[in-house]
Amino acid sequence: MAVDQQLPQSSVKLPDNLSAQLKKENPGAGEYRIGPLDELEVSVFQVPDLSKTAQVSATGQISMPLIGAVEAGGKTVPELEAHIASKLSEKYLQSPQVTVFITEYNSQRVTVDGAVIKPGVYPLSGPTTLLQTVAVAGGLNSVADPQSILVFRTVGDQRSAAKFDLSAIRDGKAPDPTLQGGDVIVVDTSGIRTIWGGVKEVIPVVGVFTWLL
Repeated sequence: MAVDQQLPQSSVKLPDNLSAQLKKENPGAGEYRIGPLDELEVSVFQVPDLSKTAQVSATGQISMPLIGAVEAGGKTVPELEAHIASKLSEKYLQSPQVTVFITEYNSQRVTVDGAVIKPGVYPLSGPTTLLQTVAVAGGLNSVADPQSILVFRTVGDQRSAAKFDLSAIRDGKAPDPTLQGGDVIVVDTSGIRTIWGGVKEVIPVVGVFTWLL
């Protein structure tokens, strides 16, 4: 279940060092844009010779039969389908039906920091939840506060944050939010005042993203 992204009107002033860190690590999110190293399955209806599996290059391109290099980076799936169909229809096919399926999401990543066993940057392989991501990071360490999980997200140029209770999620008492590429997940520690503590205390509702200034 996706996170409720209706944002309250409250706002938070972040510490300067935290603000800079989030701006660097969290490039933005929204409708999925194909990126380098994503693996795509491209099918052209009734023309199997033009169908192939391709990995997006570091420069954002894939190579297709007949039409050669195609710019895939930065496009959504429908945009890429329309682009390939347009290229094929210029010289080779009449009204081609192109389908693109992302088989590996390698360009979208999330950062996991704080009181987990293995902090780091992890790729999103399709729809991935907060609980799944914490598990991939080795789970909570001995000083973690499971009721204080912060997710920082950028929508356009605006940063936001939400607080989650991992214990409630595990018990089925709260929804397990779906993450987006660029999210920064921070697990706070029990009884220790950190720079994250000031943020979590002013977020009014658990599970609802709040604008950050």
